[in-house]
Amino acid sequence: MLSGPIACAATLQDEIAYLIDLIRGSSCTFIRNGSEYNGAQAADPVQAKYDYYKSDIRTVDDFIARAASKSILSGKPYEVRCDGQTVPAAEWIRGKDAAYRASHMPASN
Repeated sequence: MLSGPIACAATLQDEIAYLIDLIRGSSCTFIRNGSEYNGAQAADPVQAKYDYYKSDIRTVDDFIARAASKSILSGKPYEVRCDGQTVPAAEWIRGKDAAYRASHMPASN
């Protein structure tokens, strides 16, 4: 089990980097303020917002809330369309994060 702020911070950075890379490499369509973007186009603003808010982000939920789920300008939620189904980006990212955690994090007892 990981302990201490340094181990947690490195793990959080790895987890967020994974999620941003997942967006970048995804074949899904990302919808922001009514416009559609491919994964590479969608990842750039998420990365920029993460870089800006990095000092305020302590958890993956913070990352999702601040950088990956809604437009700062309009307040509209981001959406992701995969296989003909559109879901809120926050939901999609949480699902991907759950899969990441299941395969990369030690089980807690």
